[in-house]
Amino acid sequence: MEKNEVIILEDRGFIHAKGDEVKDFLQNIVTNDIEKATHNSTVFSSILTPQGKYLFEFFILKLKDSYLIECEKELTEEIIKLLNYYKIRSKVEFINLNKKYEASVISLEKFKEINNSNLSKGLTINYEEDLIYIDPRNEELGAKIISKIETTQINIKKLNLIIADKNKYYNKSFRLGIPQINLNRLKDKIFGIENNLDELNGIDFKKGCYVGQENTARIKLRNKLRRRILPIQKIAGEISENDIIKYKGSEIGKIMISKPYSFGLIKVIEPDIKEFLNIDLVCGDSKVKILKPEWI
Repeated sequence: MEKNEVIILEDRGFIHAKGDEVKDFLQNIVTNDIEKATHNSTVFSSILTPQGKYLFEFFILKLKDSYLIECEKELTEEIIKLLNYYKIRSKVEFINLNKKYEASVISLEKFKEINNSNLSKGLTINYEEDLIYIDPRNEELGAKIISKIETTQINIKKLNLIIADKNKYYNKSFRLGIPQINLNRLKDKIFGIENNLDELNGIDFKKGCYVGQENTARIKLRNKLRRRILPIQKIAGEISENDIIKYKGSEIGKIMISKPYSFGLIKVIEPDIKEFLNIDLVCGDSKVKILKPEWI
């Protein structure tokens, strides 16, 4: 992104998590340490199945005495339903705020102009009555302004920003190997750690128990991670979900998300991923290349 560009993400949703027991409730459910979600820090986290399978991912922002969960908008109600399933008698409440808040992306350079401080992942500041945080997954994704819908345009004018195409942001995310669209295609099909949550600061391996913690810790600590979600570049033909990717006649992966940005679950050992990076691979009736982000 250029310094003075802003990208409005209409596909981001919001959940207000509140109640006397909300902090302890979230700590027992999500993969990251809720203690890290402060007025100065936003965390990336997820919810897994009891077996450690991936369900949902989101950002957790600290409000005065509650939390704001930012997620993929089309999954908002599903996340609320799951949270309500777990709450039993806990004094917590979850409210859909999709009609109240909006997310916009700005460059790190612009963030630094607003707040000349260190540019650490997750750093969160107040701007007027809104919040701005540096993406805790990867600082190359810039920073997000979380604003009330009625103040978004006011902020854009005050900061002298020019609206840019959201594809610019999602293209960058694809190149970084971070899927953000159609995440429901991964639901309950892969382990959370296979979706690179460990590399994206989405799991705290030192916190206490959470849903799916046992298998997640076992895979990590015993070095049993065999597959990861990686971006797939189409070379020829069309690809579809569940298409098998082959190397020397053997299956080394499968397409999990086909569009608009393609991602596959790929073996990283046995064989070593270095053997088949940057070469054309058979995928159904098409040809593809597997892209490996620098941070893996």
